[in-house]
This record gives sequence, C-alpha cells and structure tokens, in this order.
Amino acid sequence: MSNPVILSLTSENTSNCLIIFTRYPEPGKAKTRLIPALGAEGAAALHRQMAEQTLTEVRHLQKLRPVVVEVRFSGGDCAQMQAWLGDDLSYYPQHSGDLGDRLSQAFQSAFDRGAKSVITIGTDCPDLSASILAIAFEKLQTHDLVLGAATDGGYYLIGLRHFVSDLFFGIAWSTSIVFQQTVAIAEKIGCSIAYLPTLSDVDRPEDLNPKPGKREERE
Repeated sequence: MSNPVILSLTSENTSNCLIIFTRYPEPGKAKTRLIPALGAEGAAALHRQMAEQTLTEVRHLQKLRPVVVEVRFSGGDCAQMQAWLGDDLSYYPQHSGDLGDRLSQAFQSAFDRGAKSVITIGTDCPDLSASILAIAFEKLQTHDLVLGAATDGGYYLIGLRHFVSDLFFGIAWSTSIVFQQTVAIAEKIGCSIAYLPTLSDVDRPEDLNPKPGKREERE
C-alpha cells in the first residue's frame, strides 16, 4: 500500500477538518448491498456518482469557509484515490476494526494534528449539501457534538469540537438504533448536542426509490 497523501493542518490554512469516509469504486466491492438490484458494475457506478456529488458539495463548502478535507478510504490505494478525487485532499487508508474503531481513530488523529472542529461524513447521502455542512461547523462553535440523523436510524454526519471516545464504543453498528444509542451516550456524559435535518442514505435496494425526502429539524 502506498503512503498516505497528507495536507497538514496549520495556522496558515484552517483548524476546521472535514473527514470523508468512502471506498474506491471497484465493481464487486463497492455498495455490495445494491448488487442484487443494480449488478456489480451498476452498484460501483452509483457509488462513484454519489461520492463525486458529495465532493462537489464539499468544494462548495470550501468557498463558504476554510476547511481542510481528508478522505479515509478502503479499497484501491492513495494514487488511485488521488487520481479519482483530486490532489487537493489528504488521503488515509481507513483504520482496522469496526466503524466505531475507524471513526474514533480518524477523529483522534485530526485533533492530534491541531484541528479544533472535526466533522465526519460518508458518501451515501444525496441530499447532504454545502449549506448543511456549513451549519454543522457553525453549530460546533457552541456545542460539543453535532449529529445528522439518517432515516434508517443511523447518522449521516457526526461532528465534535473535542475528542470523545465514548461515543464510538458500545454501539450496535448497522442497526436502526445507532443514532438513539449515540444520543443516549452523549446525554449521559454531558455533551451538548446540536441536531441537523434528518436525511436519507442510499444503502439498500429499497433506498433506490425512496419516498419524498424527509427533512426535519430536531429541537
């Protein structure tokens, strides 16, 4: 595996860090739960399209506020990711372990490098916009934690202004109670929470023809 491509956080750029979790769009390995509906090539093509759409919104975000963007990837290598998504981003292979392990390591690494506000997203949420991302960073000025709930019971965005490892362990990942469990842990340890609109992810065949988009503010 090639070495990570890293753009460091310095006082000359920004202390806001956006981490994108994604996968190199290789047929048979990308969006595998959609293969029964779309085939291996179709599932990979949809993954590529959604990731590129996410990056378009992220680049709009960078016009609104200074943000360092890093990509945590699986599949492929740094050179392939850089050729696909551009050479103005930092690239790191995803850490080993479950999603909680990978999220925890990514957040801790960003804070260790000097970030003051860190947000992590995936590339499975077509309605995630630059304006929502900007609001998320704004909310981190006054809250410990920002969450964007997904309609399947998970979350499409999580952001922190300091590292809180408890939020990533003891979670039943890939279930309908991920968001609920995360909120319960945050409330138990006294984190102040800001909520974003609820959006839908595209993970399963039934997500391909969703009902009209659901956006709601949680109070």
